[in-house]
Amino acid sequence: MTQITLRIESPRQADVVRLVEALDVYQSRLYPPESNHFLDLEGLAGPNVRFFVARGDGRALGCGALRIDPAGWGELKRMFVSPEARGLRLGRRLLERIEEEARREGLSCMRLETGIHQPEALGLYRSAGYVEREAFGAYSPDSLSVFMEKCL
Repeated sequence: MTQITLRIESPRQADVVRLVEALDVYQSRLYPPESNHFLDLEGLAGPNVRFFVARGDGRALGCGALRIDPAGWGELKRMFVSPEARGLRLGRRLLERIEEEARREGLSCMRLETGIHQPEALGLYRSAGYVEREAFGAYSPDSLSVFMEKCL
């Protein structure tokens, strides 16, 4: 790969839809439906969401979204890197870019929900300064979920 780009894009593009579908399949294998908190394509395209795509040589390799809550904080949603692109640090780059956007939007903190069966994601978030917290927003406590937060 010659160049990696990270940009805000529409989640409705065919290659991005395939990436989000791959994420759905991956998470559905790990968790029951009641423990998956998918933000669908309509939600990802909403005015309170900034959807980022990582591309290598034009191909969609990863994605992540910033959902802006009216209370003044951001939520990380739909972080995923395709298996073929793992090891390129795209997850970290996406996370840093989303946090940069959250700061630009004037948000006070970032929050996220991830699952206990995703040690790589948990490691990334912890190494980036996220700490565990109680369930937030519309989430309920779930033994399969880990809720995290980072002040910006």
